[in-house]
Amino acid sequence: MKRDIPLIIVFITGIIMAFSDFIPHQSIQTVREFFMSWLQIIGVLAVGLGLVSLVHVNVVKVKRKAHGWGYSLITLIGLFLMLITGSIWNYRDSRNPFQFLFQYALLPIYATMFSLLAFYIASAAFRAFKMRSFLATLVLVTAVIVMLGQVPIGARLSGVKSWIMEVPNMAGFRAILLGIGLGGVATALKIIFGIERSYMGRD
Repeated sequence: MKRDIPLIIVFITGIIMAFSDFIPHQSIQTVREFFMSWLQIIGVLAVGLGLVSLVHVNVVKVKRKAHGWGYSLITLIGLFLMLITGSIWNYRDSRNPFQFLFQYALLPIYATMFSLLAFYIASAAFRAFKMRSFLATLVLVTAVIVMLGQVPIGARLSGVKSWIMEVPNMAGFRAILLGIGLGGVATALKIIFGIERSYMGRD
């Protein structure tokens, strides 16, 4: 019974949510809105659980002075600073400590991370796309054109870069999305019909 009730709930909610897009009846849409409200509640609880887990893991590291405990301390300080300032001051007001931390601490960290990531991707692409075959050479040349088209020095290549991004890249992207969609549908059907039960934990 402990296993059957969750499976029944998942089956009923999955069937209703799947068919609610195809049945415009008011009663079905009312039930859908009810389930969507519960989805938001569960999402908020999941965020709270994630915060509790984050605090617990980093507090344990700081107490034990494990390897890298300084980073855990900075994480906790940043977390509580943003929570306190965001709770006290209106985030829409540009002249408050919350916006100051966001503009002059968080955004520069994001910029630094993405700057380093760009060099890392370029280095990884150079190692991965060695000209060992025609296809590898084609991918390497395309990657170089796209990267140069993003910076002022490659302004003349912007037209070629736009064509690559909008035609062959978009075709591949849509094919990947189609595969992901079919895989998501298959996984959802397995969950609805009780074939996939890993979300319930071990037997």
